[in-house]
This record gives sequence, C-alpha cells and structure tokens, in this order.
Amino acid sequence: MLIPRQRTPDLEVETLSGARFNLSAENPERFSLVVFYRGLHCPICANYLKDLERLTPEFESRGVKTIAISSDERDRAREMAEKIGAENLRIGYGLPLSVAKDWGLFISTSRGTTSIRIEEPDLFSEPGVFLIRPDQTLYYASVQTMPFVRPVFRELVQALDFVIAKDYPARGEYTGPV
Repeated sequence: MLIPRQRTPDLEVETLSGARFNLSAENPERFSLVVFYRGLHCPICANYLKDLERLTPEFESRGVKTIAISSDERDRAREMAEKIGAENLRIGYGLPLSVAKDWGLFISTSRGTTSIRIEEPDLFSEPGVFLIRPDQTLYYASVQTMPFVRPVFRELVQALDFVIAKDYPARGEYTGPV
C-alpha cells in the first residue's frame, strides 16, 4: 500500500512524443499528476481524459505536470490521443501490469468487445489518480476498482489552489497502531 509522505515506486514508460517519462527525473515545480487509465477500449476513459486535456494548462499554471498512462501498446495509445485531441496532455503507454500492481492499481480481465466495439486486452489496470511531489513522495491518491465515479479534475484544480495557499500537508500518513 502506498503511504502519503513516503516515496512512491519508480515509474518509467514510453510516451507518444518519443520522450521517455521517468517520474524520478520529472522535477515539477509542485506536483506530478499521474493518471492511470484503463485503455482505448474504455469510453469513460476517453471522456475523462478529454477533461484532463482541457485542464492541463490550468494544472501547468499551478506548477503541476500531467501525464495519462495505460498498459495499451503504442498504436492503441495513439488512437486514444487522437480521440481526445491530446495536444497538451502527455500520453504514456506500455505500463507493465507488475508496475501497476506496485502502484496499488486493480487488475481486470477481459470481457471481450466493449460497447464501443473495441476488444479489451486480456488484462488491464483499473483507474488511479496520483499527485506526487518533486521528491517523489505521495501527496494524494485515488484508486478505483471500476471505471465509474472518478475524481473530478476541475475540483482537483480548485483543491490545488487551497493546498498551495495554505501549504496543506499530505494526509493519511499515519501507519502506527490503532
């Protein structure tokens, strides 16, 4: 289990820009926003990532670098990028499922062809949203077992304004006896 204020696992994936994403070398002003999505087969992911694409400049203005990552291969990741009109949002691909598990993501098995007639991979990770400080410690995490009811990016932008103004600490860090 990932713990706030403690170092996250390493994370390296290829991106559609051709540059390799390496979390430990990211060095944002305030945070890295890492959004794990299910893959091209997920219509909810496409709508979710469209919203993140639209808000990426607002995150950037607050010192937050964004990336969306899936276990899809390059061609499927490129198709998702085209579908969402990705111009600002980096798209990472080829996430090993062993790394997804290190991040606490749930893994699902294929149910065949989806409602949008795209075949699900045999195995894929469910969604997760993480804010990570430049020192690679966890600030915020939200992990889902389903594609539904995800954190709202507009609300996250608003929360960041509060976090920045109040220097609000990461919460949930206690690991002692209860």
